[in-house]
Amino acid sequence: FAELHAAVPGLPLASSRVLPGIVFRRDFAAYCPTRGELRALLVTEPLRPALTAPGVEFVVDSEGQYQASLRWITKRTEAFMKHLQSNNVKLLLSSVKQEDVVIYYAKLYGVSVVECLSSEEMALISEITGVSPYMPFGDNMDRELTETAVVTFCQPLLLVSKRCVHIGFASVCAFQPHCLILCGPVDGVNEQHAAALQEAFTMLQQLFKTVDQ
Repeated sequence: FAELHAAVPGLPLASSRVLPGIVFRRDFAAYCPTRGELRALLVTEPLRPALTAPGVEFVVDSEGQYQASLRWITKRTEAFMKHLQSNNVKLLLSSVKQEDVVIYYAKLYGVSVVECLSSEEMALISEITGVSPYMPFGDNMDRELTETAVVTFCQPLLLVSKRCVHIGFASVCAFQPHCLILCGPVDGVNEQHAAALQEAFTMLQQLFKTVDQ
């Protein structure tokens, strides 16, 4: 329930509504408008290639070697974004903050980015889409992208003064996610309404379990 509702203070209760898809209470790190269905990639690691593997010491003998290494990282990042573009991946959903070079090339190649998603939000997306996060294997970042989610729409949403991300996912199960936008004059009233609704849904769940049995 926490991931499927958003409380908005400062508006009358009558402004409450139900929206298809999921509303994430954060802004895009990069937004590239697109039409129609697109594909999304879930990531849990920084996409900027590391100079070395964890626990391995990286030694450079000169400033020139260091600058050459940075140029290699930049080229690899750009190549990966081109790879996403060629696979029709237009959205990155990341549980970690990506570096500026990733955001730069994402904008350049038309890939929207949402960062810092919680583990609960990532788990919900995986449950809806049946897709697991992408795991790069060393230097092999150009392999075929088979684990991508189908997104029906991806757009910004303004809730009073808060910029949010509104995404619709093609579900692989019977669950069709919708988000409750719960409005009220102050936070306290919204919290009371949210708690009452959650208790009502819990009661209905218990009732349907009893009927099924």
